Amino acid sequence: MVYRVKAKKALPDVTRDLEAATQRHKFGIMGVYDLKAKMREKGVEFDRDCLIFEVCNPQQAKKVLEKNAEISTALPCRISVYREGDDVVLATLKPTAMLELFGAAGLETVAKEVEETIFSIMQEAAR
Repeated sequence: MVYRVKAKKALPDVTRDLEAATQRHKFGIMGVYDLKAKMREKGVEFDRDCLIFEVCNPQQAKKVLEKNAEISTALPCRISVYREGDDVVLATLKPTAMLELFGAAGLETVAKEVEETIFSIMQEAAR
């Protein structure tokens, strides 16, 4: 259900390279959430660096949403970048697994294409 990649570089380098890889693969970044900063704003101390990138390929999203608008509850796709001890980890929910929750027949190919692209983006950012 979750796909994870450990990075071989520092968090700022991973986030920079994630942004670049996302663009190379014709995905857009719709938003970035810094959980540590957001929690601090709300008076909650949270020690771990954790950034959530919302990514989307509009053409693929259109195919899915035209078939089943309910899937919008799981869009856009998210890639988390966080510290786990001394490691920087990238993680995402597998689009194929998410699609299964909706029982949306006929969208398996789209989900697989999106999943492969997101995995490539993450792998590139982690190197």
